[in-house]
Amino acid sequence: MKKFLIVSILLVATFAACTKKEVVVSGKFVGLSANMVYLEHVQLSNQILVDSIKLDESGAYRFEIQGVGKTPSLYNVVYNNERIPLLLLEGESVELSAIGSVMAHYTVSGSHESELLRKFNLEYVLGAERLNEKMAEYAISEGDARGNVAREYNSLYRDLKRKQISFIIENKGCIAAVYALYQRLPGEKFLSSADSDVIYFRTVADAIQEVYPTSPFLITLRNDVARMEARVSLLHSIEERSYPNLKAADMYGNEIELSSLDGDVILVDFWSAEIGNSNALNADLKEIYNKYHSSGFSVYQVSVDTLKSVWITAVQEQHLPWISVCDFKGARSPMVGVYNVKNVPANYLIDRNGSIVAKNLYGAALEKKLQQLL
Repeated sequence: MKKFLIVSILLVATFAACTKKEVVVSGKFVGLSANMVYLEHVQLSNQILVDSIKLDESGAYRFEIQGVGKTPSLYNVVYNNERIPLLLLEGESVELSAIGSVMAHYTVSGSHESELLRKFNLEYVLGAERLNEKMAEYAISEGDARGNVAREYNSLYRDLKRKQISFIIENKGCIAAVYALYQRLPGEKFLSSADSDVIYFRTVADAIQEVYPTSPFLITLRNDVARMEARVSLLHSIEERSYPNLKAADMYGNEIELSSLDGDVILVDFWSAEIGNSNALNADLKEIYNKYHSSGFSVYQVSVDTLKSVWITAVQEQHLPWISVCDFKGARSPMVGVYNVKNVPANYLIDRNGSIVAKNLYGAALEKKLQQLL
């Protein structure tokens, strides 16, 4: 009986060893004086130092990483102040090595997603370096030579963007495509343009949904797609008027457009019931509204609150007589973004022709402007 028990324990231990799911990252760095290698886990909002190790005499190192999941997780191997991104899956044994400059010369094997990242970074990092060289050349050139350098820069830039977008589309079901989506050259705000970026983000999100439906990167993608779609919708709603149109629900759930007030002099007013610094301003505005509303003055008040109960209570208690709307997205609301509101309270005054003619007018200053417009 005792012999059988010992054999059973040995079998369980052997089975556990065979099913061990740690990730091994090993290799060599040679040709540089740095002798420490660091491992970072890159999460959605930060990066955490996981481990560090000193190279041996041959330049070799080895990391064993526990807890890596079944969807790719992003790690950085840091050597000589250069970060090499890896997308790791449980159970992988990855070999990462470099001779000399890391980003330009590293090799990686044993991880398909990490090999894709190497392919992307080789084009992207070297392309960015060539652009920097052209910028420096442009700064010291003159006349026709400067024009030639500018054309060369533009050609290199277009080629680099074409390769970036091609990589994203060709590998849309890989987390490496998500990584490539968020890479920007100095001064860039968009991957392609404000309108077309949402197409690429949505394409990758739909593909990742099929391949890695539990990936935390998918949540970020979906949130960004929703934000981009809302922004594009608002910008397209400008149409022929010179102010950005808005559309949101009032306390009863009725969708109301700012453009429904066209022909009036309109005050677009941003405020917050949660902050509580607009009560006196609302009281002053009510007096002005009651005085000039019959002459064609309207107010479209946008709340930047996130709590529905607080907002509705304030609207009811203050007996606000104008249109009050809220989408409960707070500072992330596309309505706040499209009017570039940095702080509340804030307002914009729109004349009968649809032109924004003033900003942040309150009390006597607002009334004086209304008398001119009405």
